[in-house]
Order: sequence, then structure tokens, then C-alpha cells
Amino acid sequence: MPQFRIADAPRLLGAGSATARLLACGVAGLAVALAACSSPSPEAATGAAPEARTLTVFAAASLTESFDSLEKTFETQNPGVDVVLNYGGSSDLAQQIVNGAPADVFAAASGATMKTVSDAQLTAAAPTVFATNVLQIATAPGNPKAIATFADLAEPELKTVVCAPQVPCGAAAAKIEQATGVDIPAVSEEPDVKSVLSKVSSGNADAGLVYVTDVTASKGQLQGVSFPESAAARTDYPIAVVKDAPQAELAQRWVELVEGADGASVLGAQGFGKP
Repeated sequence: MPQFRIADAPRLLGAGSATARLLACGVAGLAVALAACSSPSPEAATGAAPEARTLTVFAAASLTESFDSLEKTFETQNPGVDVVLNYGGSSDLAQQIVNGAPADVFAAASGATMKTVSDAQLTAAAPTVFATNVLQIATAPGNPKAIATFADLAEPELKTVVCAPQVPCGAAAAKIEQATGVDIPAVSEEPDVKSVLSKVSSGNADAGLVYVTDVTASKGQLQGVSFPESAAARTDYPIAVVKDAPQAELAQRWVELVEGADGASVLGAQGFGKP
């Protein structure tokens, strides 16, 4: 079958024919449109990568496992973004922010440590509580010292480690001691819960007061002993975007992730309670 060409329209339909002119223009326009659709976008043509950005999150050490998981989710949802997580004792992190450390988000393990930052007017908005936690006694697997109650920690022959009193887990322990009248002769006061866990898992301590989430995170390397008095010192976890954050928009997205369905699922699986 002979092929029809746009150029043949005037010959076949009459050079002056309006129909010929319309047909030629219409087919030519369609050809241009098809060519445009098949052309790559400027970004695709140049292979442009998403803008590289860094989001810095200061977070309580007890959030390590949960935030490590949420980091992967956030970076998948925001191509080109690298989330840098700085973990530590909440009181130390708060002081670092007050002293000018560059941070976009602060997630603390107590309202008191967050207050250090908000009182310095260094939060972009009022902090919100996204999770809760309670203390648990951590022991070696099998609980070789047969620790059953909070009062057992008062035994002088038992080597117990706690968090320093300025750290949220230490403040919670002190609050329970005061409420129960039990005095724990701790062999050391650690800067954060991870240091307490290390003392117990290495055998340098018989027991340690940490959060229930920390025992869960040990995946069987430690055993937890719950005690009802822990309810008297429930810990709230507030979060806030830091004022003048270098990546304020990304910081707000991180807060929304933590407070949203994905955050609730990850935190719940780790043993955190809802606010």
C-alpha cells in the first residue's frame, strides 16, 4: 500500500483546498506533540539527583532502636536527605543545644530536660509528648540473684547500677525511692540507660534500673523484672523543632513521622506507651 505523506495533502486534495491545509497542520501538530511526549524531562536528561540535605536529630539514648528504624523510613520518603541521629543522656543533649550545638529536632526522655531548652526560648513551638515509658529492673538472663521486687535492690550485697540523678532514668529512680522509702546503695551512677545496660550485660552489676523499652531492645540478652511502683514515675517523651533549625521544614516532617501512624507502630513495638 502506498504511504501517505503530509507533503502529499495539497496534491491529493488540491493545493488551495482548505481541507488540505487543515489536514497538514493537524497531522504536523500531532507529530510535534508526540515528539514532546517522548522527550525526557530536563531532570531526566541531565540525570539530576535530589538535593542533598542533612537533618540532625538529638534524641534520648532510650530512643535509639526506635529512631534508627524511623531513620530508614524518613530517608526513603525524602530522597537526598541524610538523617544524623545524636543519642545521649537528655540532660547532656539539652545543655549542648543551649550552648549552641546545631540541631534541628530534640526528643527528650523527660519534660524537665526539654524545659531546659524551651526556657531558653530555643524551641520553634511548644513541645508535644509523643510517647511514655516506665522503669524496669534489668538482670542477667535467668535472673540469677532472684530479684523479685523493687525493695530487693536495697540489699547491700546486691550490685545495682542506676542512671545519674540529672538524667531522666535516674530522676525516675530517685522519685520511686522517695515514694517507697527504699534506699538503693548503687555501686555506680551512669550517664544514660545504655551505660547501665552495659554494666549489667558485662556482669559488672547484678541489676540495673532502666526503661522497659531498653530491656526489650536487648532481645533476650537481659531479663526484665517489672514492679508496680514504676507507675509512680512514668516518663513522658516530648519532642520539638529547635528554633532557627537549619532544616526547619524537614524537622517538622520528622516530628510528624514520629507522632504519626508509622511512629506509633515502631514505638509501640519497642514497648513505649501512648501519651
